Formats: sequence, C-alpha cells, structure tokens
Amino acid sequence: MKPDLFQSPDYYNLDDLLTDEHKLVRESARAWVKREVSPIIEEFAQKAEFPKQIIKGLGEIGGFGPYIPVEYGGAGLDQISYGLIMQEIERGDSGVRSTSSVQSSLVMYPIWKYGNEEQKMKYLPKLATGEFIGCFGLTEPDHGSDPGSMITNFKDMGDHYLLNGAKMWISNAPFADIAIVWAKNEEGRIHGLIVERGMEGFTTPETHNKWSLRASATGELIFDNVKVPKENLLPNKSGLGAPLGCLDSARYGIAWGAIGAAMDCYDTALRYAKERIQFGKPIGGTQLQQKKLAEMITEITKAQLLTWRLGVLRNEGKATTAQISMAKRNNVNMAINIAREARQMLGGMGITGEYSIMRHMMNLESVITYEGTHDIHLLITGMDVTGIPAFK
Repeated sequence: MKPDLFQSPDYYNLDDLLTDEHKLVRESARAWVKREVSPIIEEFAQKAEFPKQIIKGLGEIGGFGPYIPVEYGGAGLDQISYGLIMQEIERGDSGVRSTSSVQSSLVMYPIWKYGNEEQKMKYLPKLATGEFIGCFGLTEPDHGSDPGSMITNFKDMGDHYLLNGAKMWISNAPFADIAIVWAKNEEGRIHGLIVERGMEGFTTPETHNKWSLRASATGELIFDNVKVPKENLLPNKSGLGAPLGCLDSARYGIAWGAIGAAMDCYDTALRYAKERIQFGKPIGGTQLQQKKLAEMITEITKAQLLTWRLGVLRNEGKATTAQISMAKRNNVNMAINIAREARQMLGGMGITGEYSIMRHMMNLESVITYEGTHDIHLLITGMDVTGIPAFK
C-alpha cells in the first residue's frame, strides 16, 4: 500500500462554515486515520478481518457516540462534528466507519434516547471507550426493506422475557458484547431489547465470502429461547418508529461518510493523473480525464453543501427523515460513481491493492444497500413530495 498522501478538497471554502472545534475534531480524526488505519487496512481487507487493535483509538477520536452527553461518557459534540468524524473514518474505509456508526447511532443512540437512567449508566460509558462493542438487530433473512413484518418475538414469562428469532447482515455481530434487538411482543408491538453475549441460546455466526466491507465483521444473531431480564427492555419508545429513529442518525452519518470515500478516490485519481505520463504528457492534460476530475469535484462540492446544511438542521432538531434519506441516497450514489470513474483513470493499477479505489468501490456496493437501499430512499422522497406511499 502506498503512503497516505491525502489532501482534502474544499472547492467552495466550506471550512469557513465550520467552527474551530469542528476543524479540530476533523483534523484529529484525519491524523489518526493516516497513522492507524491507512497503513494496515489493505492487509485486513485482503484477509477479510476486522482490525480489532483500532477499537481503542476509535473511542479516543470520538468515533463512538461523539454527540452523547459527557455525563454518559460521550464527548457532547454537535451533529456536524459527528458527521466530520464519519467522513474521515470512511475516507480510510467504509467497514471501519460501519463499526463506528453502528456503535454510535444504532447502539448508543437508542440506549440514550429510549433507555432509562440505569441502562444509560450501565452501558454508555463502556460503549464510548470501546470497552463494549455493540450491534443492532433489525434486518431478518426474509424481512429487509420491510422491517415491520419481522417475526423475531418475545413472550412475557413473568420474571423474564423469552426471545426467539434471527437477524441477518449484522455489522459487529461476531464480536459484539451487546445487541440492541428489535422484536415483537405478544400483541405484535415492536420493542427494543438489550441482549448480552453469554445469554444462553444467543449465538452470532459470522458471514463469510463477502466481496465488500471485507475489513468489517458481519454476522447473524440467533435467538433460541433466550431469557432476557425485564430490566433489559428499552422503556421509553416502542413501535417501528423506534428503530427508524436510530436509522435516521445512522443514515445521516453515512451521508457524511460517503463524502470521505469519494474524496479519497478523487484525491488519488487527481494525483495519479498529474504523475502518469502517456503520449509525452500527463494524462491529466487530456480533455477526457479533466472531464472526469471536473465532474468529481463538482459532485463532491454539491454533496458537502447538502450535508453541511443537513447537519445544521440536525443541530436545530429540524431535519426530517425524508431530508436525511435524500442525502444518504445522493451522497452514496455520488461516491460509487466517483469510485468507478477513478478506477478507470488508474487503468490496471486501479484494481490493485496498491491504491484504495477498488476497495472503496466494493465497499460502497454495501453502503448503497444498507440502512435503506438506493431505491427505497427514492420512494421515501417520492412519498414525501407526493403524499402517496408507493411501497405496496
């Protein structure tokens, strides 16, 4: 793997819109990625293994619940800081960002928003440092885009709940200490349960043979008559809106993260185009390559503005689910197109592990599918503007 020479594009001087704290948070995350992730990530992606040695560092840069209040072990940062951290981590690798955003938005967020004081104090500080790693169980083998039809369920047995079912495509599952599991009670109402590793009947088999997110651990969650203590139910929100609220936070982080992957591909292609000589001059001096680069920086700049504005709306508590959907869909699609164009610019070198582009390209195939597929997000926007749902 070549040395990490990344320089961040900022064509419209967006830094002028950021506070000193935002820039400090971003720079510390960027420096950590260059130092700790870039030198090892290709090796771990090639062998399809998550680099567990980076967990402590992820906690130190605010990669786990940076917006969680300080009294629960978080950094108390705003939503733009959270986005910038996700951007920098995904600039390194989408799989590493997946670990970070699952922990932040899908594990810590529901405990913080839907949990009681005892649950917050028990879990959040350890999740913030990475001492505990969590995962989020919503998707099932037969229920992906339609999570409301889930069949995972729990019964009230008097002094505990009895949980049965299975979840699939779960990031962090193979080594998670806790899982936030969404299941239906006997009335068919969806609730969140905190399931801990070691509970009898709870297993997390790993998913192998992935061509994407290879440096991220993915698995299943299997519940075979798992006895869950009653105090592990998240008491303050139920119904499908509870997990969807977590997904709003996660999708927002992904909208920022995808910009990081796109920036890395653009920066790599730009540098290569200036250095690669063909027909007696750099390929960056040809019209076709300049067209690709000009379109890349234009799309990145548009995505930066979209996402910054969404961050302001999130800070003000005004961002809608549909607005978040638009940014997630737009930015991931933008990133995957830039990855493909950048790959072509590098020719044969673009498919090798010497450069990060092909890894980003494969990772983004997962990112464009998870946390709501590209098409589902289109339908969310369509429903928002017409008032007519087209899901069924």
